[in-house]
Parts: sequence; C-alpha cells; structure tokens
Amino acid sequence: MEEIITDLDEAVQRNEPVALATVVEVKGGSPAQAGFKLLIRPDGTVVGNVGGGELEQRIRDEAAAALRDGRPRLIHYALREKGPDAVGMACGGEVTVFVEPYQPSPMLLIVGGGHIGRPLAEMARLAGFNVEVVDVRPERGTVSQFDPSGITPWTYVVIITETHAADERALRQVLDTPAAYMGVIGSGRKIRAIFDKLQTEGVSAERLTRVRAPIGLDLGGRQPAEIAVAILAEIIQVRHGGTGQPMSMSAGQRSNE
Repeated sequence: MEEIITDLDEAVQRNEPVALATVVEVKGGSPAQAGFKLLIRPDGTVVGNVGGGELEQRIRDEAAAALRDGRPRLIHYALREKGPDAVGMACGGEVTVFVEPYQPSPMLLIVGGGHIGRPLAEMARLAGFNVEVVDVRPERGTVSQFDPSGITPWTYVVIITETHAADERALRQVLDTPAAYMGVIGSGRKIRAIFDKLQTEGVSAERLTRVRAPIGLDLGGRQPAEIAVAILAEIIQVRHGGTGQPMSMSAGQRSNE
C-alpha cells in the first residue's frame, strides 16, 4: 500500500498519467479484498494487485480506458462464468472497483501571441490550462521558437500567427504529433489553400481530418476576445466530449453545477 501511494504521489508531481484502481466492495468468494489497490501506468506496468487472474486483467483494461478518456468509473464484476458482468471465473463472488485516472494538467500551446493569442492565454489559464505562447517577440510570447517535440496527448495546439506561411509551417510540424487538439485560424479559402499545398507534398487527407479549421465554435463574435472565447470553448468541448449545443437544448437539460 505504501509503495502505491508513494508512486502515485511521484507520478502526480511529475505530471505523468496514472490510474488508481481500488476494490471498494466484495461479496462472497473472491481473490480480491476490499481496499486492495492497483496503480496502472499507460505502458501497462503496474504496482500492487487486485487479486490476479481474469479479474485483474479486466480491471487493467478498464484503467487503460480511463486513462484515454479521463473519466473515473465504478465497475461491478461477477466472478462467475456466465451471466451479467461475468468475468469467466468460478469463485462465485462479486467485486466492485473504483477506477480513478490521474491525468497531467492540460497544456495549451499557442503559436502566435498577437491580438487573439493574448486573451486566449489569459482565459485558458483561468480555465486550468498550463499555457505556452510561441512568438519571436519576447513581449508577446513565453518562448521564441516552436518545438513540437514536447507535444503530448494532453497538449492542445492553436495556430494563430500573423501570416499564411507561418501557419502552414507550424501545422506541418504539428500533424504527426499526438496532440489532443490542433486548430488553425483563417477563412475557409485560406484553409483550403493550406490543405491543398500540404496534400501536394504528400500529406494525406486522412491526416488533415485531425485539424480543426477554421478554428473555434461558431458563436458569432468577431472581436479578438470573442474569437478567443470561441477557440477555448471548442478546446473544452473536445477535452470533455461535450456536444457544443446550448444546455437548454441538451437531453434532460443537464445541470452545469
């Protein structure tokens, strides 16, 4: 137990993704006991145990899914060979497990610290993002050179430079990264021109489907801060899997509290 808590704390401090699975309830025969814990890393390595066998494999698979979507879950397993929630074991008991993912803080990488980049950076920080702004002008950016090597699955990339050519260069560097989001500002005509140029260079249409362009949700605003709101809204939608529709139109009119 102590090793698991220590490893979890170290992973969080290093801003590394891990998932913690805890057995919260056991009924009947089971190799797992309430309180058993398993720490799962994205590479599949683990610390601890939750009983071994098929039950543990199912829990590891669920933890991997939680690391991908960032959502905790409470799962019931029946240690039987058949029936609802059965895992193919003959113990006959039931086990309930809580799986909690710990994901790195999201990073917003803004390429271009101009009139839209500045309010976008401010609002993103308020929304809980770590923010890095790439701009050759030191008064507008936190770094002067764009380095895509640090982009992770928890990085959201916004390309909003002041020139068509700079946007194209940045997009070319981002396409093969594992970024959670990549968006480029510009009119439909500009985006088509960039996409056509990249495709003539051998970039497939499938790779370009990852790009959000023109960027942002259609909120109607045209002022720089309003465009920044629309961009951040789309990023938050992608991050949490929202619909982008007004809450008043959502099924069941879900609460936002």
